[in-house]
Amino acid sequence: MKLIQYYLDCLSHASYLLGDENTGRAVVIDPQRDVSEYLADAAELGMTIELVIETHFHADFLSGHLELADATGAKIVYSAVAQPEFDFLPAADGQRYSLGDVTLEFRHTPGHTPESMSIVVYEHADDATPYGVFTGDTLFIGDVGRPDLLASIGFTREELADKLYDSLHAKLMTLPEATRVYPAHGAGSACGKNLSTDLVSTIGEQNRTNYALRAPDKATFMDLVTAGQPPAPGYFVYDAILNRKDRQLLDEHAAPRVMSFDEAMRAVENGAILVDGRSPEEFALGHLKGAVNIGLEGRYAEFAGSVVKPDVDIVLMTDPGQELEGKNRLARIGFDRVVGCLPDPERVMFTHRVEVRTASRLTTTAFGERRADVPDLQIVDVRNPGEADAGMIPGAVNIPVGQLPDRTDELDPARPTVVYCAGGYRSSVAASLLRQHGFTDVSDILGGYNAWAEAVQNA
Repeated sequence: MKLIQYYLDCLSHASYLLGDENTGRAVVIDPQRDVSEYLADAAELGMTIELVIETHFHADFLSGHLELADATGAKIVYSAVAQPEFDFLPAADGQRYSLGDVTLEFRHTPGHTPESMSIVVYEHADDATPYGVFTGDTLFIGDVGRPDLLASIGFTREELADKLYDSLHAKLMTLPEATRVYPAHGAGSACGKNLSTDLVSTIGEQNRTNYALRAPDKATFMDLVTAGQPPAPGYFVYDAILNRKDRQLLDEHAAPRVMSFDEAMRAVENGAILVDGRSPEEFALGHLKGAVNIGLEGRYAEFAGSVVKPDVDIVLMTDPGQELEGKNRLARIGFDRVVGCLPDPERVMFTHRVEVRTASRLTTTAFGERRADVPDLQIVDVRNPGEADAGMIPGAVNIPVGQLPDRTDELDPARPTVVYCAGGYRSSVAASLLRQHGFTDVSDILGGYNAWAEAVQNA
């Protein structure tokens, strides 16, 4: 048996290629949208991908099932209760599928979503103990899938939490303790609140250590898994719906169109967003007026999907050579409206210096001085509520960065404003967004709350 785990740090997303080395037959589970890596590995291993298996309709990324099926002729598999708008192979609860020696067993595990399922894998059909189980978003390492993401499309968190408890205890935790657990996400994903950095565990280890599985009864479990969840990024509902549809395929090798400065500005005037993918430090030193800073080195797609609407055109500005990466990372969440890119930021800004702005970033010392000198200073904490609950700068108001585009009316654009996050990435996103919305005096704190708290402690 051959098993490869693929992990996208920027989306905390794990996908898998599983194959039988004797027959050369393989499947891919929960693929990302740019699929060339699966194709290359399958070719190198001499394997044929015959199934693309989806554990559920994902909300946090746009899956590559259609791209893989188009490239390989593989059939797309969902739970039999799923209702996608394209041809698929329905998997019944308890159904088995043989790749040769390697055998898959599909188990319906609703709760995170109604159609969620897990895939138990046996190295040999008659093995008493499975090799492992692909749990999708039902069971994570250290956590379980949140049941509240579909509240806006007809399902209550209570009814899904009830189903999740039953799925975990009747379908997964009954597996032998040695069974390996392979989830679809790790730490940083908004699909849970306590995900581990570990990417593999066992059923036994999760029984012993997972806070949700240690709940003494269903009522306690439901309270635990519905409380304190981070705000879902704005694009989640969009992706959950789009993953059901027969949509446009991604050409991951097609670079965005190079635009002239005038073309790009016309696009912006017509409603496009200029997304500057350079680091917060580079952005602060110089950027085009109106640009929103979402650094490629961070959780680029997630925050782009949080502050940019899916129906808005996007013009990219990145370090030279990163234009294709920027386009493809946005495509991973279904944001396909990249109309072009401005290459070579330094040259563009040198040529059009009148359109260049700098961004104010304050050290903790400078922030303290600013706070003392400006009595009506507006301080905005753009971290998630769970982070803010653990401590905030006195006088700050908490508006998570993903909610900021819809809550700017809670702030006064005429007041001097300082924003902060935990370390400085999200605050650069937020500060640039406020400037784009007409806020005239905006700074963010270098090192964020962590730096401020350390300075206060050492004072």
